[in-house]
Amino acid sequence: MWMTRARGSVRSCLSMLSVLGCFASAVTCANAENTLYLDNGVIKVGVDLDKGGSITYLADVSPDNKINARNVNVVNTHDLGRAIGQSYYSGPRPFGTAHPAWKNWPWNPVSSGDVYGHPSQILDHRQDGHTLYVKSMPQQWALNNVPAECTFETWITLDGRAAWVRNRLTNQRTDHRQYSAADQELPALYTIGTLHHLLTYDGDEPFSKAPLKEIPKRPYKNGPQWTGFQATEHWAAQVDDQQWGLGVCHPGVIRFLGGFYGQSGAGTTADDPTGYIAPLRQEILDHNIVYEYRYLLILDTLANIRKLAYQHRPKSNLPDYRFDRDRQHWRLVNAKDAGYPLSGRMRVKVEKHSAQLIGPVSFWKAADVPKAYVRAAFQTTADTATLYWSTTEKPGFADERSVRFKIVPGGKTLGEMRTYEINLAKSPGYRGIITGLRLDPPAPGGPGEQVDVEFVSYKNQ
Repeated sequence: MWMTRARGSVRSCLSMLSVLGCFASAVTCANAENTLYLDNGVIKVGVDLDKGGSITYLADVSPDNKINARNVNVVNTHDLGRAIGQSYYSGPRPFGTAHPAWKNWPWNPVSSGDVYGHPSQILDHRQDGHTLYVKSMPQQWALNNVPAECTFETWITLDGRAAWVRNRLTNQRTDHRQYSAADQELPALYTIGTLHHLLTYDGDEPFSKAPLKEIPKRPYKNGPQWTGFQATEHWAAQVDDQQWGLGVCHPGVIRFLGGFYGQSGAGTTADDPTGYIAPLRQEILDHNIVYEYRYLLILDTLANIRKLAYQHRPKSNLPDYRFDRDRQHWRLVNAKDAGYPLSGRMRVKVEKHSAQLIGPVSFWKAADVPKAYVRAAFQTTADTATLYWSTTEKPGFADERSVRFKIVPGGKTLGEMRTYEINLAKSPGYRGIITGLRLDPPAPGGPGEQVDVEFVSYKNQ
């Protein structure tokens, strides 16, 4: 995986030079005067304007605190690769002339700053007592003082022991190539070393109060050993020996990455040991994309973190992907689409062999979705498409977990938009928990061939 920034220590503060030829700013070492806070009398959150507006402070400030953790900042800010903030990945790889320790690193703007110690630049900020807002121009993590061609925006509000965070990436890249999907940290979250137990629920009966699982620590080998895991209740937490700590809930996201680096059970916000959590999605980030997501930070006991995550569970987990404005977290293999923004459909060039449209990691019971509906128009010569699925028992896509269905191709012109009904329940391989879909247009593909997809859904409308 790419996300291993806990290695090394970079804490120097240097001067910010010209930013894309438009901005210039001098920066100083971080201090309390350059941190904006939001405090509801229960928890207090802060963003550091000298670290790109990343969340660098989160503490329990309740006067009736009985867990001996009052005013303890749980966010690790040992270097500019940490804190809690936005981090995105795309091509090319490698990107630019990277630091020797990161020489094969891709395009990767990061909230706080770069590996050389240059912080990201603040463009706007405000705090009205209810919402904390920051806009910044991030640095490319592995490069030396290279601002990214994008902006980050963050909105934070408080609700009891929880902070709602909304993040937005706005790309303005001069490189207009469409790169393959990459894992995105949504967000990247680093905690202090005393929060060294990583827990979640990863089973097939989410929201049933079934026993939690502690993700085992991996041995140190030339850097932090993060572990990929599934969180079928959409949350994970780093907690201390008394099961108190910080949870992150990203409704709808199941793939997570996390772990611990350094000496377990020791360290404060400036020390090297750190816990790490990142909800993950694979996304294509177009040169002009506006990409948003919301997540919840919960500072509480493990039991209460889980309880609040239950309250914010998605209304439905059934597959209902409608490509009105965006890709709905679908990605492409051996194919390209018309780019962002979508206009009522995903228009995909399928000129290469084995073109694939792959949906996000999901979770539903096969019995709840006996049929799938694909509304699409085809400009192809072949007349058969295939819908695949993966399961918890048998991850990945294979012929025994697929249904081929006849389509009406348009030949040299785009055919009529039609809704295709696919009877999944008739397949002996469609059983148990379904974790994702893949749509393969007619093979083998050829010059000028394309498919327009309006939706893939469990509903016939």
